Amino acid sequence: MALFDLGTLGSTPVVKNNSDLTTSDTTDVFQFKTTSGKNINLSLTDISAGDDADIRLFKDSNLNGVLDDFDRKVGIVSNHGSNQDEAINFKTSPGTFFAEVSRFAPGSSGNVSYNLALSATEPAGTFPISASSSNLLPKEFVLGDLSGNITRTGNVNNQNTTDVYSFSLGFRQGADIRLEGLSADADIRVIRDSNNNRIVDAGEVIASSNNGGITSELISNISVRGDYFLQVTEFTGATNYNVTFNQFSVPA
Repeated sequence: MALFDLGTLGSTPVVKNNSDLTTSDTTDVFQFKTTSGKNINLSLTDISAGDDADIRLFKDSNLNGVLDDFDRKVGIVSNHGSNQDEAINFKTSPGTFFAEVSRFAPGSSGNVSYNLALSATEPAGTFPISASSSNLLPKEFVLGDLSGNITRTGNVNNQNTTDVYSFSLGFRQGADIRLEGLSADADIRVIRDSNNNRIVDAGEVIASSNNGGITSELISNISVRGDYFLQVTEFTGATNYNVTFNQFSVPA
């Protein structure tokens, strides 16, 4: 097991690209601290084709500075199949944490490569709302080209503060996006990752909707050809939601 100490994690993402898990060293652990309550955001992307890696988040519950069996009793895990992106977005109190990246099948041959990004943004309910949104862009839910209307259901809460959808629009395609069915306050924003670094940089949020309470959210007239991300973010409290992408044709 390789251990990397990242110090105090803040809102500026820490990026560990082109990392490897080998047959003899099947797990990487990244240790970090937060000095106040935060949303911890982890994004595991670009897992090598044909491979599978997962990520887990643990807190140093017994305050001994070591990831041990006591800490492993409670953790948050993202373990999608194949080389699909993994993500954890977790609201928590200050402390020392361990992000563990591991091979799904440690006995398999060859190396597993991956990119990892970590950040600690302000907790849900913080103004401005952008301060509490994750600034990482894993492809959690891949919609592909919006050739028709698509509706997805989900849930955001303190253990999953943000869901990220990736989609694309083709020539003369547009979309309206609506979030509804809320029982607590949640918000949406659309990001165009112009430099493809899978981080929300300045100027890349092209539209957002952040009505108060359980009022539905709407982003209208996304109509430029390209690739996009939609984030659904908890603001206050756990809620189920329906998000609908209404695709339309753009006149010549």
